[in-house]
Amino acid sequence: MEIETQLAEILKSRNAGAFLFVGSGFSRRYLNLEDWAGLLARFAVAGKHFEYYMAAADGDLPKAAKLLAIDFNEHWWSAAEYAGSVSRYKSKVSNSTSALRIEISNYLLALDSATAGKSSYRDEITLLSSLNVDGIVTTNWDTFLEHLFPDYQVFIGQNELLFSNPQEIGEIYKIHGCASKPDSLVLTSDDYATFQDRNPYLAAKLITIFVEHPVVFLGYSISDPNICNLLKAISLCIGKDQTEQLRKNLIFVQRPKDGEENGISDTYTTIDGVQIPLILVRTNDFTEVYKALASIKRKIPARILRYCKEQLYELVTSLEPEKKLCVIDIDSIDRKEDVEFLVGVGVASREVADLGTQGYEAIEVPDLISDILHDNRKYDCHRIIEAVIRRAGRNTPYVPVFKFLYGAGITNEQEYTESGLELDKWVKRDIKQFRVKMYTKAFYKRRHQSMQEMLNELPAENAATLIPFLAKEKIDLELLLEFLIRNEEKFDHKVSNYASYFRKLAALYDQLKWGWA
Repeated sequence: MEIETQLAEILKSRNAGAFLFVGSGFSRRYLNLEDWAGLLARFAVAGKHFEYYMAAADGDLPKAAKLLAIDFNEHWWSAAEYAGSVSRYKSKVSNSTSALRIEISNYLLALDSATAGKSSYRDEITLLSSLNVDGIVTTNWDTFLEHLFPDYQVFIGQNELLFSNPQEIGEIYKIHGCASKPDSLVLTSDDYATFQDRNPYLAAKLITIFVEHPVVFLGYSISDPNICNLLKAISLCIGKDQTEQLRKNLIFVQRPKDGEENGISDTYTTIDGVQIPLILVRTNDFTEVYKALASIKRKIPARILRYCKEQLYELVTSLEPEKKLCVIDIDSIDRKEDVEFLVGVGVASREVADLGTQGYEAIEVPDLISDILHDNRKYDCHRIIEAVIRRAGRNTPYVPVFKFLYGAGITNEQEYTESGLELDKWVKRDIKQFRVKMYTKAFYKRRHQSMQEMLNELPAENAATLIPFLAKEKIDLELLLEFLIRNEEKFDHKVSNYASYFRKLAALYDQLKWGWA
C-alpha cells in the first residue's frame, strides 16, 4: 500500500495523465516471451549455434541478427518446415533479412494473449486492461498491448509517428515496429543505424509527452540502451539546464534485486555527463503500480478524447471548416466518423430520485439496465414506453426496450407494428449493430471458442467486446446475465473505460431475451 499511496500522490500532482513506456521485460512477464537473444536463438537453424553469431558480431546483438538473417534466408527457401511460408510470403521478400522478419512476426502473432490471463499475473492483467492511461510508447514487436488496449490507435515505426498527427491521447506508439508489419521491425544493425539517425526527430515528437506527462517505464532497466539514447536525445532537445523539468515525470518500475527492499525513491541516471532525475519503484507486485494509475480517474474514456482532439485538429487545419456541431451520447461513439465534429461529450450528472417523488421523468438508461439485470424496479411498462425510452435514448440506440414491450403485451413484430409506437431506433436493431468493427480481427482468432471459453480466458473488458460477434445460438443468456451482474460496476463511465461496451451488451441481452426473431 505504501508504494500505491506514494505513487498515486505523485501522479495526481501532475497536470496530465500518464503514459506507459513498455519494454521487453513486460512481454517476458506476461507472455513468457524470450528476451531478444532468446528470440533470435530460436531461428538459428542454419547449422550454426546462436553463440557463433554473437561471437562473430563481438557480442553486438543487432550485428548478430544481421548475420543470422543472411544464413536464415538461405535456409528458409529450401527448408521443408518453411515451405508453406515460402509459398505464402515469397512475393513479399525484398532483401536478405525479409525471411527472418517474416518468421519472427509469425511466431509473435501466434502467441496466445489468453495465456497471460490464465497465469499467476491474472490480477495484474485485469487491472492493466482497465487503465485509462493517456497513451503507450513501446519497443516491443508483439501485439499484447493492442489486446489490452483495443480502443487505442496504433502507430507503427518511426515513419508513421513522424509523418502523422498523433493526438497524445488513446494511442500506442510502436517505435521499433510491429509483427503485423514485418518490414517495420528494427532488427539488424542497419535498422538500428537508421533508427539512430532519426532519433532526434523522434525525440522532438515525443518531447511534449516527457515534459508534460508522467511516464511509467515497465520492462526496462535504467541502463537499457534504447532508453538511454532516447533520454539523451530529449535532454539535448530541451537543454542541459532544463532537465529538471523531467523531475517526477520519469518513473521506472523494477523488480528488486536480491537483498533490496520494496519501495519508492528519488534518484538520477547519468547520460553523457547529464544527470536526469527520475523516480525508482522497486516491487515484485505490479498491482500496486496499476492501482495507483487507476486512481487517476477520467470521466471520459481516452478513445473519446482522442476523437475530440483529432476532429478539432482537422477542423482547425481545414481550409473549408464546414463541420457540423452535434450532441451524441458517449455510448454511441465507436469511431470518429460517428460524428462530424464533437464538443462537450460526457456523462451528464443527475440526482437519483425516488420514483414516487419525481416520477418516470427521472428514469435514465442505468435504471433501465438495473431492471433488466435484477427485475426489481417494478416499473409500469406502459409508462416506460411512453415517457422514458425516447427521452433516455434520445442520443443513443442502445437502450433496453424489449422487456418493457413484452410487459406491455407486445411480443412480436406484428403487434409492435399494429401498436403505432414509433420506437424503430431502439427496436429495429440487427445484432451486427452491437459489434464494433475494430474488434473483428480479435474475434476472428477466437471464432471457434464458446462463450464460456471466452469468459474463462479473457479479462471481462475484452470478453464484453467480443461476445456480440458470436452467433445468436452460441450466446448463452443465463451465462450472459451472470456475467453482466458480476461486472455491474463497470457500467459506470467513472469506473470503467469499457462502460459503453457493457451497456451495449445489456441492451443486446434485452433484445435476445425478450425480443423477437
